Amino acid sequence: MTALKDKILRLVEAAGPMSVADYMAICLFDPEHGYYTTREPFGRGGDFTTAPEISQMFGELVAAWIYAAWRACGAPRRAVIAEIGPGRGTLMKDMLRTLGRFDAGFLSGQRFALIETSSRLVDVQRKTLAGTEASLEWYSDVKDLPEGALFIIGNELFDALPIRQYVKTGSGWRERVVGESGGELTFLAGAGAPDPALLPANTDNAPVGAIVELSPARTALMDIIAERLARTDGAGLFIDYGYATPALGDTLQALRRHTSDDVLAHPGEADLTAHVDFSALGKTARGHGLAARVMPQGDFLLGLGLLERAGRLGAGKTPNEQERISGEVERLAGPEEMGTLFKALAVTPSTVTVPPFTLAD
Repeated sequence: MTALKDKILRLVEAAGPMSVADYMAICLFDPEHGYYTTREPFGRGGDFTTAPEISQMFGELVAAWIYAAWRACGAPRRAVIAEIGPGRGTLMKDMLRTLGRFDAGFLSGQRFALIETSSRLVDVQRKTLAGTEASLEWYSDVKDLPEGALFIIGNELFDALPIRQYVKTGSGWRERVVGESGGELTFLAGAGAPDPALLPANTDNAPVGAIVELSPARTALMDIIAERLARTDGAGLFIDYGYATPALGDTLQALRRHTSDDVLAHPGEADLTAHVDFSALGKTARGHGLAARVMPQGDFLLGLGLLERAGRLGAGKTPNEQERISGEVERLAGPEEMGTLFKALAVTPSTVTVPPFTLAD
């Protein structure tokens, strides 16, 4: 039994079952035993590998989009280029290198920020980004960013924010909670019920046992970001795995040592995530008068020139190097890999469209 599992069992015994959202929050962010506060989750030695860790091409193409968005918004002076949830700093490192090549004066003309709540990860990011020409600042909250046009990136950010789950029972929808049975954690149907207005349209005829996922935490964060973008101008790019339209289903999952794990088995020692409802994020952004467009990650990267960049990287390299680069392309954009499951959401002023997104997306 993990130390955090024992703590959760004691909390449940004292206060009763907790919501799935509370369970996720304590597993990921508990000050003493939380996953992100105590562990190095990224890369081969961790539990999962994100797109920036797979290939430098990902960060290069994201930088190309951010630069295009900046120009499409009128190339504002002293803009804030920010990454929220920057992991080890790999994406920002690749972006800064690429942006410096695009425009020699860009790095000195803008402000660069990383939004990170973990002091441990801030130390890692500082080491990764040591020596960069850009002036970097760290913040713990989007609200603390300096004023000015904002261009913000979030990669695999929203999937880690807590969700609430509701299960269909014989007496209607009830909140799914984490309780205890026989000394072990278990899922139960609680007494709470969702606001019917928040349920997807296809839930009326859902069978008993069906699950709906809602995330007030994700909506709240997008609301903060969208309000800022609408007020000061700018654009946002958010890449994550999830679905473009509301759907039924249990997507809560645990990943430990690059392998799927039981969600309740190893609290604090496994990453917990759930698929992102991009339609909900887009609705929130559009509520602030912004445009919100979604496309699969594969289409996004291919539309920005992934194959062409891979060809340039592989030119003159050994067959083994070319095979490695080809494998990276497949992992990032292949339909059986990240290309279809992962989506890219662009949030821009209503009058701005940044390729490869179109008005129809």
